[in-house]
Amino acid sequence: MKIICVGRNYPAHAKELGNDIPDEPVIFMKPKSALLQSHTPFYYPEFTNELNYECELVLRICKNGKYIQERHAGNYYNGITLGIDFTARDIQNDLKSKGLPWEKAKAFDNSAAVGKFIDLTPTFNKKNINFTFYKNKELVQQGNSNQMIFSFDYIISHISNYFSLNIGDLIFTGTPSGVGECVVGDDLEAFIEKEMLLKMEIK
Repeated sequence: MKIICVGRNYPAHAKELGNDIPDEPVIFMKPKSALLQSHTPFYYPEFTNELNYECELVLRICKNGKYIQERHAGNYYNGITLGIDFTARDIQNDLKSKGLPWEKAKAFDNSAAVGKFIDLTPTFNKKNINFTFYKNKELVQQGNSNQMIFSFDYIISHISNYFSLNIGDLIFTGTPSGVGECVVGDDLEAFIEKEMLLKMEIK
């Protein structure tokens, strides 16, 4: 499986990091080794001094596809959860300043934490998903799928023009504003509506 991520998909987040609003999805990838397995501790990486959290809605691909039309994209994912795209911000800023790829800052081991999936039913309103993210019981991020620049179906269609999608792939769909630093001892919790889907501690 592979982990495909969308950057700058919420206008307020793009602005808070000083980035332009994109005309098309900004795509980067994480390897399978980036996936933080359930009940596996997350240890603060030794190579960064500025670890940031980015909470995102994550889609689970359920059907193989290539060149998927947007109107059919809903058939290719059947689950949703919340994940954390951990970012070594100091390393990312250094790489960006040199015009270099972000992998060391974004794709390191265990940098993609994923919560419990919710099955998507025909009555589930994908265009109005409220989610919240707490650090040490304090609300630090909140978003709604209706705030995204690019919808789930558009993202699926766009990605599939470049990369074949396979059963089990995960798509991180972007983070809202409010990203920030986390340190050893922080407790992180993520909710869709009132249901907690992800809970973890930085060790």
